[in-house]
Amino acid sequence: MEKHDIPMEKLASVELNDDLRDHTSDLPPPATAHHQQQPRPRAKLSAAAIIPVWIVLSSGVIIYNNYIYNTLNFKYPVFLVTWHLTFAAIGTRVLQRTTHLLDGAKDVPVSKDMFFRSILPIGLLFSGSLILSNTAYLYLSVAYIQMLKAFTPVAILLISWVFRLSEPSRKLLLIVLMISSGVALASKGERWFSLIGFVIQAGGVGFEATRLVLIQTLLHGLKMDPLVSLHLYAPVCALINFCVIPFTEGAAPFRVVWGSVVGSYSGAMSDVSSSTVSVVVDTATSVGATSGGAIVAISEEVAQAVAPHITPFLLLTNALLAFLLNIAAVFLVGVGSGLVLTLAGVFKDVLLVTGSVLIWGGQVSLMQAGGYSIALCGLVMFKVSGGK
Repeated sequence: MEKHDIPMEKLASVELNDDLRDHTSDLPPPATAHHQQQPRPRAKLSAAAIIPVWIVLSSGVIIYNNYIYNTLNFKYPVFLVTWHLTFAAIGTRVLQRTTHLLDGAKDVPVSKDMFFRSILPIGLLFSGSLILSNTAYLYLSVAYIQMLKAFTPVAILLISWVFRLSEPSRKLLLIVLMISSGVALASKGERWFSLIGFVIQAGGVGFEATRLVLIQTLLHGLKMDPLVSLHLYAPVCALINFCVIPFTEGAAPFRVVWGSVVGSYSGAMSDVSSSTVSVVVDTATSVGATSGGAIVAISEEVAQAVAPHITPFLLLTNALLAFLLNIAAVFLVGVGSGLVLTLAGVFKDVLLVTGSVLIWGGQVSLMQAGGYSIALCGLVMFKVSGGK
């Protein structure tokens, strides 16, 4: 579930879920009531209390997802995102019955016409964004993905200009130039650049930007906090993703999870591709391991090492962490000014880039650091200006 980076505030409805999309997110405005009945007041926390919690949860979701994908070799992002959405769909309905966190859902009437004209198309874009942004972690480093996510505001502006939803200005053109050049420098300085990963992440950014523009167009004036939005979209996106799994990952992730449930990795071992074994055999032959027994032994050892390892506990805590992030986002909405929250988001991104380098031993070149700094300056300008 990750979420997973800071598009403009007026366009965002679910913007803080880095686990569900990996993303980068802006802070959506609080839900507004359409009826005379006043919602019960929600417990207020200080910015000093909730912002650090949000930063830890937001960074934790991304780091946890990357750990599952690349350290545990559970390379099934569509399945993991679907699991996050399923958990969120159930969790929001439990909260709706037991707490007042989802009282705003009563003020969002969902008719059949609204579902097919608004909820479904936005849900399709949301699913595409989640799938692509999570798949990118299989090819790119966490640090570089965060740098690419800084391009999201540019994509939003370009889409808005193409469809004449807004008019360009000199200030916005300067912001586009700053962010674009910064991301270009960061890409130029990426030591382990992957064209496939870049295209996948760019597709995720495109889907996310289109989703945000569509939200502003189709749901104009209908404000939803992150939890209410997740309550509406999680079941739709989970069903869409579930339909995608057979065409992308097949039954493999289900066999791996089932194998972990029954305490056996035989299912996981069977999912090691034949190409991997072929590479192992070629490697063994090239180093002189010409006997069949030696080749088989090496093949089995490497196959065991690359087999996906996952447990129900890891899946449960991973989804729970992503869900807690959305709850934290609800309290985060009203604790500070837009500038404070924007700076908190930028600090989180920088901290995440630094943390990923320390945890996985990656490297960020001076060119990347300089390019990312330029992009972040453009990002802050975009936030402060409100996208105008």
